Amino acid sequence: MSLDREWQSYLLNENEKHIFTYIQGLQEIIDNIKPKTITEERRLALAKQHIREVRRQARRLLNENVDLQERLNILEENKEE
Repeated sequence: MSLDREWQSYLLNENEKHIFTYIQGLQEIIDNIKPKTITEERRLALAKQHIREVRRQARRLLNENVDLQERLNILEENKEE
């Protein structure tokens, strides 16, 4: 499945997996990697920081999506009246 198709199905809520499931999976993979050098350790630290930022951004997007859905529902109700 292509990335575009997966993203589109996610946006349309056709995909059962939630974005936070993917983020948690990545976090677990990163946590289980044992660095052998200082360079690897720094890269893993950076990857962990990126995962935290992705989670934070995903939460913001989810909240915006909920707000926009509520606004859309209000507009649709007003249109029907």
